[in-house]
Amino acid sequence: MTSKDEKEWDLVIRPTSGWFQLHLRDLWHYRDLLRMFVWRDFVAVYKQTILGPIWFFIQPLLTTATFTIIFSGVAKISTDGLPPLLFYLAGTTPWNYFATCLTKTSTTFKDNASLFGKVYFPRLIMPLSVVISTLIQFVIQFATLGVALLWFLSKGIVLHPDVTGIIVGTPALILMLGGLGLGFGIIISSLTTKYRDLAFLVAFGVQLAMYATPVVYPLSSVPEKYRFWLSCNPMTGIIESFRAIYLGQGFFSWPLLVYSGCVTALALLLGVLVFNRVEKNFMDTV
Repeated sequence: MTSKDEKEWDLVIRPTSGWFQLHLRDLWHYRDLLRMFVWRDFVAVYKQTILGPIWFFIQPLLTTATFTIIFSGVAKISTDGLPPLLFYLAGTTPWNYFATCLTKTSTTFKDNASLFGKVYFPRLIMPLSVVISTLIQFVIQFATLGVALLWFLSKGIVLHPDVTGIIVGTPALILMLGGLGLGFGIIISSLTTKYRDLAFLVAFGVQLAMYATPVVYPLSSVPEKYRFWLSCNPMTGIIESFRAIYLGQGFFSWPLLVYSGCVTALALLLGVLVFNRVEKNFMDTV
């Protein structure tokens, strides 16, 4: 095909040869397909269920109630003087967004192998659609935290939400949550095309990782000798920052938050590079 002939086409598909030939511009070209996948992922979650979208509210509330009974009531784990309901909601809601993004994107190649083998489109659209559709669920569930926060404030409970921090910090924290889930998820997805064992590790690995993150306990209750290792978890700074700006109680640290941001950027870069490299021949191994 000559260069003159190529100008007659709207899109020319060529094989990817280099690590940094990512063709991210194609994502914008296929934005309508991305919207369609987002809507599909969002609707399909509770399709043909009796309660439907109400499950978006039931799940975090049931989880919070369970944590309140077991960790606060039975185990007597400190919540830094905060009402247990608010403390656990502020931890589990962002954690669930990250965990869902990670687990769903980690099976991208396996779940969509039949579709990938039939038609061309930028493969990154699939994990991106998961992150965006899960974000919609997160926003709905995060409204539960907002309602609970307003209710406790109306009851005279002393809380110190940072309005400026909420406005400025919330978008940045959400981007880091989605970025971490997407980055690590597509790395695992790329590796599972050859190493299937990783698919089994992800399921319970995410559950174990929650206990290495201050979701059901505050960072302040962790002994000093273990606090450094817990701070190496990039989710630690994000969860604690959520509690700090919304409840006025949390271990907010700029160095810790910058570290989380750097890990997020590195995970995204590495994930996209590996994903881009593997997608060329994954159909031979998946």
